[in-house]
Amino acid sequence: MSNLLTETHLFKANPVFLTEGKTSERGLPLVEGILATAEVKNGNGRYYSKDLWEREIGKYLPLVKENRAMGELDHPESSVINLKNVSHNISDMWWDGNNVMGKIEILPTPSGNILKALIENGITVGVSSRGMGSLKQMGEVLEVQDDFELLCWDFVSTPSNPDSFMHLISEGLDFSNQSDYKKVNSIISEILCSKGQCPI
Repeated sequence: MSNLLTETHLFKANPVFLTEGKTSERGLPLVEGILATAEVKNGNGRYYSKDLWEREIGKYLPLVKENRAMGELDHPESSVINLKNVSHNISDMWWDGNNVMGKIEILPTPSGNILKALIENGITVGVSSRGMGSLKQMGEVLEVQDDFELLCWDFVSTPSNPDSFMHLISEGLDFSNQSDYKKVNSIISEILCSKGQCPI
């Protein structure tokens, strides 16, 4: 059975990129850092093989080239990318050893503006993969199986290792059992966005 799998890495973006005019070809602010790491047990106890990540990155690169590698601010409970919550677009990806690196454009959307303001004010945010797949217990790790499909990367606020820096990996905590929080967050968003304009 496939489940929604999310993994968080600390993504300490350099605000100099935003204040000194480092922009994409389209004039959008850029940040870059580690998107994922292969061959390690992560903070959720999961293990992704390099072969699995290489396959999924290969399938994802056309989205990058077609300017469709979007993600959201916070993980939704869905496997669908909701356009009204899109905050960024991955403009480039490459390998550095076992690290999947990425260059990310911050979009001028409501969620993108919030993300940009957080980064400009020195807030450390996590970047987290979202995908569908199954897990198999292998000793002390949960191995992500071959049915895994990468959906996107989202920016999130819950890294498990707040002392990590941009090029060090930090896995996010798994809050999948805390559906009450997600329900409250969804209700608040629905109320704030009910009149067709969404301030968040």
